[in-house]
Amino acid sequence: MKIAVLGYGTVGSGVVEVINKNQKEVCKKAGVGIEVKYILDLRDFPGDPMEQCVVHDFDVILNDPEVKIICETMGGVNPAYEYSKKALLAGKSVCTSNKELVANHGPELIALAKANDCNYLFEASVGGGIPIIRPLNASLTPERIDGITGILNGTTNYMLTKMDEEGMEYADVLAEAQAKGYAEKNPAADVEGYDACRKIAILSSLVYGKTVHYEDIYTEGITKISKQDFLYAKAMKKSIKLLGMSKDIDGSCFAMVAPFMIRAEHPLYCVKDVFNGVCVHGNMLGTTMYYGRGAGKLPTASAVVSDVIDCAKHQGKFIFCFWEDENVKLASKDEMCWKFFVRVKGNEADSNLMAAFGETEIIRVPECADEFAFVTDEISEAEFVKRIAEVKGVVSTIRMYE
Repeated sequence: MKIAVLGYGTVGSGVVEVINKNQKEVCKKAGVGIEVKYILDLRDFPGDPMEQCVVHDFDVILNDPEVKIICETMGGVNPAYEYSKKALLAGKSVCTSNKELVANHGPELIALAKANDCNYLFEASVGGGIPIIRPLNASLTPERIDGITGILNGTTNYMLTKMDEEGMEYADVLAEAQAKGYAEKNPAADVEGYDACRKIAILSSLVYGKTVHYEDIYTEGITKISKQDFLYAKAMKKSIKLLGMSKDIDGSCFAMVAPFMIRAEHPLYCVKDVFNGVCVHGNMLGTTMYYGRGAGKLPTASAVVSDVIDCAKHQGKFIFCFWEDENVKLASKDEMCWKFFVRVKGNEADSNLMAAFGETEIIRVPECADEFAFVTDEISEAEFVKRIAEVKGVVSTIRMYE
C-alpha cells in the first residue's frame, strides 16, 4: 500500500523513519506492505535517502490512484485543511498530528471520511505518542466518561519541573527550554496554555460526541508562576502543574486549562520533564491513566504510523468516531468550587485577611520573610474573586486540585 507524507519537517521525517526502520513490524501488523511513495514539501532534500520521493505539487499525490493513505504533518490550518479535505473527498484516508486543524475542523473532516468510506485519524494530535484517542473511541466505549484531567503540554511540564526541582526562575527556565528546542522563539502557544487548550477541546469533543470549541475554554498559562510559589508548594508537600481538565457538571461540560497545586499522592504529581499524563474517569471503570512522551519526533511519528496501520487494516471501511458538529453547552467557570492558595506581601494584620476570609492557617517559608500565604476553604470562583479583592498585597493565587 502506497502512502504520502505532507511536510518533511520534524514529525514528517519521523514518520518516514518509523516506517523504514520498523518495516517488518509495520507491515506485519498492517497485513500489507507499507511504502512511502511521495513526500510533499516546498524544499528539496539533496542527498537524503528519500530525495527521489519529494514532490512540490499536491495534485501529483491527489491524482495517483496508488496512494491510499496520506500523513498530514504540516501543522497549521492552511493549506493542511484544503489538502486533507481534497484527499478525503477522493477516498484517501488521512492521518494527522495537527491539533490545530483537528480542533478547528475535526467533525467536518470526520464526516467527510465517513461519507467517502475512508478515515480521518488523529491519535498524534493529543499527547504525542501516548495512546489516548483510540482508548476513548474503542476501549472505553462502554463507559460514561465524566472527567478527564491531564498534563497535556511537555514544554510547560519541563519548565515547571525545573522550577520545582532546581529552583529556577521562570525567565531562566524558558531560555533553557528554547535552547533545547522544547519551546519556540515565540513560546506563547505553550506557556499561555493555548496548546493544552486545543488538546482538552479535542478530548472533550470525543467524550461528548459533540463539539467543544477551544475558544470558549477558560485558559491560563504559567507565565505568572514563580520559584517562590514552588517554595510554598514544597512546604505543603505539593507541586504545581499546568492541567487541562474537562468535567461533566449536571449534563453540561466544564473545561479549563490552568496551573494547579496537586498533592504528592496524586498520580499526575509524578509526571515530570517533557512527559505527559492523562487521567480518564469512567462511571464503571473508575480512573485509568495514560502516560508517556507527549511530544518529540519519534513518539509523535509513532502515533501517526499507528493510524496508518489502522487505515490499512480497514481499507474502504470507516472506523467509528463519534464527534458531531453540534456545540456542547459549557458550564460557567464562576460556579466551580475549589480551594485557593494565596500569597500576600506584608503581614496578615495589615492585609484585611480576617475580614475577607475569617480564620485561616498561615503558611510561611524562610526564604520569603516579607510575605505569607494561606489556603482558603473550598469556595466558588465567583465568591473567591469577590473576597480576594478585599485582601491587600496579594502577590499570586493558584487553584488547588484535590
